[in-house]
Amino acid sequence: MQPQTFYRAVADDFSAVDEIIKKQLTSRVPLVSKIGDYITSAGGKRLRPLLVLLCGKALGREGDDLRLLAATIEFLHTATLLHDDVVDMSGMRRGRSTANALWGNAPSVLVGDFLYSRSFEMMVELGSMPVMQILSKATRVIAEGEVLQLSRVRDASTTEEVYMEVIRGKTAMLFEASTHSAAALAQATDEQREALRTFGDHLGVAFQLVDDLLDYKGDSQTLGKNVGDDLAEGKPTLPLIYTMREGTAEQAALVRQAIQKGGLEDLEQIRVAVEESGALKYTAELARDYVKRAIACLEVLPASEYRDALVELSEFAVARTH
Repeated sequence: MQPQTFYRAVADDFSAVDEIIKKQLTSRVPLVSKIGDYITSAGGKRLRPLLVLLCGKALGREGDDLRLLAATIEFLHTATLLHDDVVDMSGMRRGRSTANALWGNAPSVLVGDFLYSRSFEMMVELGSMPVMQILSKATRVIAEGEVLQLSRVRDASTTEEVYMEVIRGKTAMLFEASTHSAAALAQATDEQREALRTFGDHLGVAFQLVDDLLDYKGDSQTLGKNVGDDLAEGKPTLPLIYTMREGTAEQAALVRQAIQKGGLEDLEQIRVAVEESGALKYTAELARDYVKRAIACLEVLPASEYRDALVELSEFAVARTH
């Protein structure tokens, strides 16, 4: 990924967050450090800690506590990734083997627990009750979103409303927690806190919509994960839900059957169906609409390079190819 302006605006802080992550990963149990280091060194976009830094600095907050909050959010995110890969039985993430593929499910779950626990220790160190309130609620909502998604696997009757509830929980909630907690830490006005909370939610929804779109448009090397993963797992995402609702009877039947049985036998036919039914166009337009609404929320911030970076980051969220 190019070093876009939104990274350059907080480059020094970003390096400091990396150092905090490395330091906090140390454990007297070598396997904990090994798996933790493996998953955090995988690269990734680190968008959530980036959001913390940009939102905090846009509100005039500087210093170590903002960096510690950014690292805390990344630990929470990494914990959810470790657990998700076990639940989904994923073998690939960010272009390389998942921790569960290398070390097995049990160590991955336990190291995920370690990262969750460590993030709460870091939260306590911050000493901000409003931040703890936001992040502890977020971890609960994320877990509920994951369970809701799990309960809908291979369920072809899943509606767009339920799908939106799933992605608001499992993805958008941590984006929202990132922007909201940064505003709380910066002791922003009530109006600014609410606007940044909403900004994070809308951006997170858009981000997941694009992810689900790329499952049918991308290729494994660009995406860094297996194309068609959601279909293989029988997850009814928006492109599939829309095709069943708006496509021809044949397209709807093809998708319904694919969701119910899982697997990738019909991936190419499904790709054609989601394209021809207008499902990819619909999903892309919805993502753009959410980004537009997200950017509108930023008007509560004073003009600065950080606010500009947040706008650019939002536009990147829908223009990306991975």
